[in-house]
Order: sequence, then structure tokens, then C-alpha cells
Amino acid sequence: MSTLRYCFFAVLVLSISLPFVFYAVNLHAQKSLRRLNFMLSSTLAEVCKALIEDKAPFLKENALKTSFRESSCTEYIAQNHYITSTLSAEEAAFPIAYIMTVHKDFETFERLFRAVYMPQNVYCIHVDAKAPAPFQQAVQRLLGCFPNAFLASRVERVVYGGASRLRADLHCMRDLLASAVPWCYLLNTCGQDFPLKTNREIVQLLKSLRGKNITPGVLPPPHITTRTKYVHREQLYSFFSFMLRTFVPKAPPPHNITLYFGSAYVAVTRPFVEFVLQDQRAIDLLAWSEDTYSPDEHFWVTLNRIPVL
Repeated sequence: MSTLRYCFFAVLVLSISLPFVFYAVNLHAQKSLRRLNFMLSSTLAEVCKALIEDKAPFLKENALKTSFRESSCTEYIAQNHYITSTLSAEEAAFPIAYIMTVHKDFETFERLFRAVYMPQNVYCIHVDAKAPAPFQQAVQRLLGCFPNAFLASRVERVVYGGASRLRADLHCMRDLLASAVPWCYLLNTCGQDFPLKTNREIVQLLKSLRGKNITPGVLPPPHITTRTKYVHREQLYSFFSFMLRTFVPKAPPPHNITLYFGSAYVAVTRPFVEFVLQDQRAIDLLAWSEDTYSPDEHFWVTLNRIPVL
């Protein structure tokens, strides 16, 4: 009997309180909508007044001016507040090399470049050979404004998951080693990345590594062993590309190397880059990886874990 009375009381309370809850929510929504309408009306009024008085309308959004089609390099750099002098002695003594592999969305790439640009650093940009001509031209023109940024000397028609993506990074690595900038660490990025730290914070983090690389990875989980167990081939057509898995088994990795899998995006030292490009084990692993799936996800992490001779 007491249980029935409790249930009846609970239903009574809910039936009384729910209308008040719905009313409060509805009232809050209406107030928010009125506030938004007021803000929009106010902004529109400011714009209309500016147009009537023949003044440039002031927009409250702090938008980055990303077009330099009608600007000189000097105007463009000034308008977008690029940093043109080193901000600290610590940063000056620790230049960073960047690889950026891009293929679309010029404005997105432009924002990334501006966010990480520092005059003491050096930047190699690999533009996918399949990218539209206007995109390639826009990137080339942008880089022409900065003496420490350049296009990769060799380009790939990149296939997602293919060795061409790995080769794009390697082309830039060779170019960056040939650069006069004495960079200490190298970071590889894609055109859709964006930094969460300032250059100085990145420098301090890299210095704290004391010559170690950031190549996160693990021994191959069972669900991705097929990537290197069977031959994969790049299929490149006019309108699309993909990786084709075959049933042809691959031989084991050269030099009895144990494979690891991990991130394709790394932070590595200059000596490690020299090792990647010059050591015979690295050269042989690259050749073996040419017909694997997404070799950039095992190449760096594996080489960073092989025993030192």
C-alpha cells in the first residue's frame, strides 16, 4: 500500500513540475533567440550606416585575409601579420625543418603555413602532382614570398596508402638536408594539420627530448599484418586512385628487421634523417616497402627501433 502511495505522489509531483520545466526552457530559448536577433540587427545597422556614409563596413569577425592575388609580397606579409624576425635567442639557436604534403584547399594550407612560419625555420612543400594547376600555382606564388620556403625538387602522384606518400616525405628530406639552414629537428605535416603550440613551446619540447625521436608505434596488431604480408599495388587513374591488395605473399623484411607500426607523422633529428637516406638497411627496407600498404606507418617507427651497429 505504501509503495502505491509513493508512486502516486511521484506522478503527481512530475505532472506539476514538468510544465514549469518546459516553460523555463522555452523562455530561455526565446531570450537567446532575441539576443541573437539583436546582435545581427545591430551589426547590420552598422554595416548599412557605413555604406550610407561611404565608409568601409567594419565586421566584428577577426578574419584572416588569405588572398594575395592583388597584393605584393610585402603587402601580403604585412596585412596578415607574418612574423618576420626571430622572437627569442632560444628559437634562433634551434631552427626546425618542416615538410608539408598538400593537394587541396589552398586557404587551409595557407593558414597552416602562416601559423607555423618563423624566419629561422625552413619549409619544404610537396604538392601532389595530381593537384589542379590553379592550386599548384597558388602554392608556388605564396612560397615565392619567403626565402626559407620552397617546393620539393621532385614530386609524386600520391596514392593514399601507397609508397608514393612515403617518397614525398623522402624527397623533401633530401632537399632539407641540402638547405643552408642548420635545422635540428624535422616535423612532417599534411595540409590539414594545425599547431596547438607556439614555435617556442615546440622548440622547448624538442630540446627536452635530448636527441631522441618521436615515432610512436607498437608491434604489428593482428588486424593490420596483411599490409606487409601480401603485395599491394598502386592503381592510378584519371579521376581516382587506390591501393589494390593481391594474394601474392611478400618475403620477410630485409636484414631480419622486426617491423613496428605507428604514426606516419613524426619529429626526428637531423642525424636520423641522414641515417634514413644513407644507411643500407634503411635503403633496403624502403625498397622492400614499395609494394606494402601505407608504408609510412611502419617505415619511420621501424627504423627508429632497429639496433645500432
